[in-house]
Amino acid sequence: MFRKLVSDIFIILALTTNFTFVFYPNSVTVFITFFINLFATIFKLGETKYLSTKILATSFVADLHLLPAIFLFFLGQKDFAVALAIGALVTNIISVLLVIIETIIELFEE
Repeated sequence: MFRKLVSDIFIILALTTNFTFVFYPNSVTVFITFFINLFATIFKLGETKYLSTKILATSFVADLHLLPAIFLFFLGQKDFAVALAIGALVTNIISVLLVIIETIIELFEE
């Protein structure tokens, strides 16, 4: 139960920090956004439920958007980095929606 709580917190935190970078792009927020997303991915590893694997997949996609965004941001391509972060933001929104659906399904199974 504690692992799920921490995982859900990091998934929601990944969404909010990603939102922060999109609207306030700087070197600090890009790193915070990437590492929070990475922690959300790590906490989802090992889950075997059907929707948990989908949530993990969305976390991987967000990571794959944010990693090049870091490099592009420091290479001076701020607009392109923000565009990639918007892609990560979309996947984080999907991830949070899947967490909500997974929680509802678990409530009905109990």
